[in-house]
Amino acid sequence: MLNKVQLIGRLGKDPEIRYTTSGDAVANVSLATTKSWKDKEGEKQEKTEWHNLVFYRGLAEVVSEYLKKGALIYVEGELTTEKYDKNGEDRYVTKIVVSEMKMLGGNNKADEGHSEAQPAAKPAKGSAKPATKANEQF
Repeated sequence: MLNKVQLIGRLGKDPEIRYTTSGDAVANVSLATTKSWKDKEGEKQEKTEWHNLVFYRGLAEVVSEYLKKGALIYVEGELTTEKYDKNGEDRYVTKIVVSEMKMLGGNNKADEGHSEAQPAAKPAKGSAKPATKANEQF
C-alpha cells in the first residue's frame, strides 16, 4: 500500500513549535496550495486548499528556525487522520506527517538577501543542525 503526499505551497502562518514530555520537537503549520484556471468566459479563477502539516524532531527545529509565514516549500509525507471529541461529538482532522522538506525560496530566513530559489542545505558531518529529512515517525 502507498500513503504518500507531495505538495508545493506557501506557509499560512509562522510555525508553532512545542516539545513532547520526552523532549522531542513537534512543529505545526498550515500550507496553502492554489490552483488557477480560466472559466468559460475567460476570467481567471483560483481555488486555495489548506493543509495541516506536522514536523517531528530535527525537521521540526529546522522548520521553526528557518521558515516563516509566506515561505515557499516542497513537502513529502503521509496522510494521517486523528479523531477527537468536541462537545460529545466525534470530529476528525486530517494532517500530513512530513518526512522531507525543501525550502524553495521566498519569505524564509535562509533566503533573506537572495532572489533565487535555493534548496535547504545539508549539514556538514558533526554539525549540530539536523538534516531536512526525517528518518523516524511517531
